Amino acid sequence: MQEKLQKVLEDAREQLKEAATLEDADAVRVRVLGKKGQLTQILRGMGKLSPEERKTMGKEANMAKSQFEQMLKDRVDEVKARAREAKFRAETIDVTEPGVKVTIGVEHPITQTINEIVDIFRSMGYSVYETPEVDTVFNTFDGLNAPEFHPARDMTDTFYINKDIVLRPHTSSGEVRAEKELPLPYKIVIPGRCFRCDTPDATHSPTFHQVEMMVIGEDITMADLKGSLDYMAKRLFGPETRTKFRPHHFPFTEPSAEMDVSCFKCGGKGCNVCKGSGWIEILGCGMTHPHVHRVGNIDTEKYTGFAVGMGVERIAMLKYGIDDIRLLYENDMRFINQFK
Repeated sequence: MQEKLQKVLEDAREQLKEAATLEDADAVRVRVLGKKGQLTQILRGMGKLSPEERKTMGKEANMAKSQFEQMLKDRVDEVKARAREAKFRAETIDVTEPGVKVTIGVEHPITQTINEIVDIFRSMGYSVYETPEVDTVFNTFDGLNAPEFHPARDMTDTFYINKDIVLRPHTSSGEVRAEKELPLPYKIVIPGRCFRCDTPDATHSPTFHQVEMMVIGEDITMADLKGSLDYMAKRLFGPETRTKFRPHHFPFTEPSAEMDVSCFKCGGKGCNVCKGSGWIEILGCGMTHPHVHRVGNIDTEKYTGFAVGMGVERIAMLKYGIDDIRLLYENDMRFINQFK
């Protein structure tokens, strides 16, 4: 029986040397100490021995079991150490290697255009005035001298929250708020998002952006308006840009005009961008109507002013040669990344 014990230990030692994983080591443990293991079978056979032999063999068997458990522990510790070392090597970072390039987003062309327009007017002493995207019907239409039958009031053109609240269809609603809130005189620029019931196509979108400019002070004239916009156009489209004002009608300005700029692509000679005319319309403007000033309790005998409204998407499309407004809202980074 002693020979069997030695044979079991020798075999177990060899098997543990070949054990490369914890699963392999545990398999050796089961073969030796399991319910049907080799050492277990030897211990069970001791019942056939005499009391004296059983005492001697019990001591030998316990020593063999202890030796095996120590060999098993040593091998398990060695396997774990190798696994830790292998994991460490696999996870080692070479700090001298180039890092992974982090992709940094770019400003959307709409944001770039708004910032450029705002910066131009700030250079002329304007300050930014922000207004809410949800406003009252009074600020949007009544306070701006729009008659009840004005087509913009129709539900097919404006989004109504209820009969008195709308999603603003233009940033001009900020004019009434400014007249009630700001001390005179002032020069403000009002950028913001607007909403109209438009079916999306190449030139229309139900959501879009505008920038409104408003000036109120003493002795403000049409010359101030034209000079400011001419300066803006030259900063926006280039120093060779020319401007032209055409008579128009807006309820909240009198006189009113639309401003054209000379085509920046052909220089006014005529091309597909300006449809052969040499001119491109970019905004509406005019001297603020006295009725609008009276809403803000402004003395129309002392103060005059002007207002300007321009569509950001139109400016961006003209400036960057974009032929479909929907491209600005599809969030396709292949398109956006062109404007770095």
